Amino acid sequence: MDRFRMIFQYFQSNSESVMNGICGLLALASVKIYTSFDFNCPCLPKYNTAYGMGIMFVPPIALFLCGLIVNRQSVVMLEEWKRPTGGRKKDLAIIRYMCSSIIQRAMVAPIVWIIVTLLDGKCFICAFSGSIDPEKFAGFANLTQMQTQLLLSKVPCKDDELMRNNTSRKAVSRYLRCWSQALGWSILLLLIVVAFLARWLRPCFNQAAFVQTRYWSNYIDMEQKIFEETCCEHARDFANKCILHFFESMRKEIKLRHFNMPRGEEEADHLRGITDQEQVNKLLKSWYSGKPPLDVSQTTQRQPLGKERACTSVPWVDTVNNRWAAAQKANVSRQTDV
Repeated sequence: MDRFRMIFQYFQSNSESVMNGICGLLALASVKIYTSFDFNCPCLPKYNTAYGMGIMFVPPIALFLCGLIVNRQSVVMLEEWKRPTGGRKKDLAIIRYMCSSIIQRAMVAPIVWIIVTLLDGKCFICAFSGSIDPEKFAGFANLTQMQTQLLLSKVPCKDDELMRNNTSRKAVSRYLRCWSQALGWSILLLLIVVAFLARWLRPCFNQAAFVQTRYWSNYIDMEQKIFEETCCEHARDFANKCILHFFESMRKEIKLRHFNMPRGEEEADHLRGITDQEQVNKLLKSWYSGKPPLDVSQTTQRQPLGKERACTSVPWVDTVNNRWAAAQKANVSRQTDV
């Protein structure tokens, strides 16, 4: 399970090559599913259109949703859009860039499905066989409207008794397949032209704004990923402290047999003054309710420990600083008495 979880986390990373590879796999999967699908048109006047259009458009919707699920940036984009402003303002250009990138990748597999179905022509023939003009074909002359609709609905079923010896069935089938393939190739050509224009005309616009938007969209995704990793590391340290406190009598044995902590690590405090569940909840709430501004100039300045912690907006930090200062004064007074 751990191996599969690591693989899933790897595929959810922000690497564009990985996401493009996933989109390609979904596109290949859509082609494989369509080729292995047993297409059976009902050949009934009231059901052909619903069946043909359903096969043509319902699976692309499912593939589009799958593309949104596997793309990690979709969740990051929604969190960035819905979060409170706090100490950091929201840039709508970044959200629009992330949304367009997500939709472009998620639309690859559905478009491939639609183009493949149009080039094959079976769904189109099933959906529109009852919509053509019967006067264009000689085999439907001298028939009532009811009989004509029944025969047209039987066009996709070449093994049907009514259409087995009908010479117009092949003509209608070729006619509809011609329109289906023409529509499929037109959509494919249109997409290629749009991609070509987007590729070659993009440098003509403001390239600096595009680079900035792309940088900050990658930053938001990377920030969320590092925050989750830091939370996991902090949760492990917190659980380690709680378990060692519970098994106080077996502390040394647990460290040696289960945790295998190197020397000196058990003495290092990675919890940053957090000692209970309420403080952890306040810290997590403060992160999402008011993210810190994007300014790292304070980290380059060498400030005392009390000043660094005073910059944070967590309410329990002042209490920790006061306790630490009181302990330092107590140590100084003891040394002077000695």
